[in-house]
Amino acid sequence: MAHFKREVVVDVPHRISGFFEIVDEIDGKKIKDPERIGSRGAGFNLSAVGRTRIVVEDLDKSSDQKISIFINDEKVDQKAETTYYIYQYLKQLLNSPLKIEIYHNFPLPVGCGYGASGSGALGTIYGFNNILNLGFPNIERGRIAHIAEVMNQTGLGTVCGQLRGGLCILKEPGYPCVSESINFSQNLKIICGSFGMIHTKSILTDPVLNSKIKKAGRRAQAKLLQNRDIKAFITASTEFVKETQMLKILELHKIEDLITRLNNLKILGASMNQLGRSVYAICKKENEREVMEIFDTYKPEINVFDLSINKMGPNIKNNK
Repeated sequence: MAHFKREVVVDVPHRISGFFEIVDEIDGKKIKDPERIGSRGAGFNLSAVGRTRIVVEDLDKSSDQKISIFINDEKVDQKAETTYYIYQYLKQLLNSPLKIEIYHNFPLPVGCGYGASGSGALGTIYGFNNILNLGFPNIERGRIAHIAEVMNQTGLGTVCGQLRGGLCILKEPGYPCVSESINFSQNLKIICGSFGMIHTKSILTDPVLNSKIKKAGRRAQAKLLQNRDIKAFITASTEFVKETQMLKILELHKIEDLITRLNNLKILGASMNQLGRSVYAICKKENEREVMEIFDTYKPEINVFDLSINKMGPNIKNNK
C-alpha cells in the first residue's frame, strides 16, 4: 500500500516580554481553569521567526500512531512538553494511524526569554489544523496553544502577544486575549544578547519570586496604561526588574552590569528578557553601532542578535 505523505510549514515570531504580572489566583484561591490563568504585561514580537514543519504520513490500519518531535534537529519527543501536550490533546480526533514528525527550528536560543515555546505551540496547532483539516477557527487554535503553555508552565501570556504582533499590552489574563497595540517608530533596532537559560517553570513555582513578580508587574502595568508609548514600556520594564530584585536573587551580576552600561547610552533603554539570562536594548538605527560595541565586550560568553520589532503573527507558509 502506498503511503500518502504531506507537510506544512508555519512561521511564528519570537517574542520578548518586558514585564508581567502572574494571574493564577482570585481572592487568594488558585484558579483551576487553565483558560483563566495567564498574565498581564507587555512585550513585542521580533523579526527572528520560529519555524515549525509538520510531516504527516498515512499508515496501515493495523499500525500504531507514531510521533517524533525535533527541536533544532535534536530528537526530543515527549521532552518537548508543550508540543507533545497539543499532540495528545488532538490525538482523539485522528481517525486513522499516522506517522507524524514535528520539526521546530528556532534562530534564537531556547529557554532564554524569546518565546520559543509559544512559537512552537502556535506553529504546532496551526500546522495540525491545516494539514489534518480540523476546521478550528483562529480563536480555538489560540486557546489550545495557551492552555498547552499554562499546563506545562512554559508561559502565561506569550501566545496572546504572538497572536497580536508588534508591541502590545496584555490588558487581562487568560484566554481569549485582551490586548492593545502600542505604536512605535519604524527605525528602531532591537539588539539582544543571551548568556543562557532560565527555566520558566522554576520561576513561576518559586513562591518568593512569584509574589514579587505579581506586585511589580501590577505596578508596571498601571504605569504603562497611563502613558502608552515605547519609552514608557521600557521604563516600566526596567523598574519591574529592579523591583522584583530578580537579578540579585538569581545572581545575574553580568546581566545587571550590561543593563547598567547600556542605559548610560542615549538610547530608549535596555532591560532583561522575561524570562531568560538575556538582555535587550531598544535604540534608533544611528545608535546601533555603540550598542553592539558594548554587547561585544561580553563575547564569547554572550550570543548577540541584531533584530527589529515584527508586526506579524502566525503565518502558514505552504502545504504540500
